[in-house]
Amino acid sequence: MTPLEEARAILADSFDLKFSKSVQKATAGVFERVKDKIPEIEWPFFAPLIFQINRLKREKDAVILAHNYQTPQIYHGVADIVGDSLQLAMEAAKVSQSVIVQCGVHFMAETSKLLNPEKTVLIPDSRAGCSLAASITAEDVVAMRAQYPGVPVVTYVNTSAAVKAVTDVCCTSSNALDIVNAVDGETVIMIPDQFLAQNTAKKTHKKIITWAGACEVHVTFTAQDIAELRHAYPTAKIIAHPECPPEVIAAVDYSGSTAGMINWVKTEKPARVVMVTECSMSDNVASETTGVDFLRGCNICPHMKRINLENILWSLHTMTEEVTVDPAIIEPARAAVRRMIEFSKKGD
Repeated sequence: MTPLEEARAILADSFDLKFSKSVQKATAGVFERVKDKIPEIEWPFFAPLIFQINRLKREKDAVILAHNYQTPQIYHGVADIVGDSLQLAMEAAKVSQSVIVQCGVHFMAETSKLLNPEKTVLIPDSRAGCSLAASITAEDVVAMRAQYPGVPVVTYVNTSAAVKAVTDVCCTSSNALDIVNAVDGETVIMIPDQFLAQNTAKKTHKKIITWAGACEVHVTFTAQDIAELRHAYPTAKIIAHPECPPEVIAAVDYSGSTAGMINWVKTEKPARVVMVTECSMSDNVASETTGVDFLRGCNICPHMKRINLENILWSLHTMTEEVTVDPAIIEPARAAVRRMIEFSKKGD
């Protein structure tokens, strides 16, 4: 990677990053959406980057996919498609542009590459990893298959392409229960998130064999945290992601994927809500929802926060960092993702 100061100097030399009246006008709509989350004094730094990214992505025939956990200036300012892992995977399979910039973590960029092997897939910072993806290897899955012969393997999409290549079907938090119920047999291996597996097991008659992986954002939440939030905000609704421990899920008012949580808030319109998940998602939903008071009860994902406007512009300018997948595993890994997508389409 190019050292930060050197990269900034190159960007400053290559792009006009001054906050001019034309930039202010061009980005006024974005600022209107995020003004409650981004101080006005910071906008002159963000606006020129947003302006140049949006100009350059058209020049490079690029589309920007951003996860719900990205910061408001990315989510509202430069993203063409936003969503959870399932939504981004489904949309990645349909994009027409020749370049995909993945504003998320590395496994998401790999998934886009699996679905678009002929396209250029970029991630602004390849160090944007995931504790779940890091918790299991393809060799681990092969060993589990040997220990439980014939048992289908349902693998969370938060995994490497190598792990996907030795699985039967992928899932996300939004369709995990449906896919577990749909695969053959009364026993299912569900990896690597132990809490998503445990929370799914409570809703199915099938026996689920788990793996000891966890999301570092959600694993730290406790039932005591929820009790303290109830005491602090007695009239608020508390909703959580199913990557949280089961005792947390049992204590909240609603549990669902990031897309499910967003839809719940927009449909139910609670007067006050605490979203027990990554902090930027709450900010992004708040910018799109009126009449709801969003209260803090969240954690920061350090990996998602590696992606910023500066390295998105750098990625487009230099066409780095390109994501590649070993050709030997593309077909089996893609098949597992496509089975998930096809199943989700049937469920719509």
